[in-house]
Amino acid sequence: MKERNQEIHVLWTPEEMNRLREKMAEAGVKNRSAYVRKQTLDGYIVKLDMDDIHEMIHLLRNATNNLNQVAKKANATGSIYGADIADLQVKQDQIWENAKEILARMAAIQ
Repeated sequence: MKERNQEIHVLWTPEEMNRLREKMAEAGVKNRSAYVRKQTLDGYIVKLDMDDIHEMIHLLRNATNNLNQVAKKANATGSIYGADIADLQVKQDQIWENAKEILARMAAIQ
């Protein structure tokens, strides 16, 4: 058996202790030290990179603004320019590519 002679003192709120007990019960573990040690050493924390999400939101806002401008122009003049439609299609394609990349990376998280 390993000699454990290093100590870490941790303070918990009552809510955190209740959550810890619930997690231990879900895992079927009764030894708190063993559970905390196992989670600390072998558990994982997921940190999402939100930069791509923010970029997609920016693209969506940009495309929405452009669509509103095209709609105003169409209502005012009764016609739409092909370049405006092409621009909207390019922005739509960028949004879809961004969404596909994000979903692929999220699917890879296990």
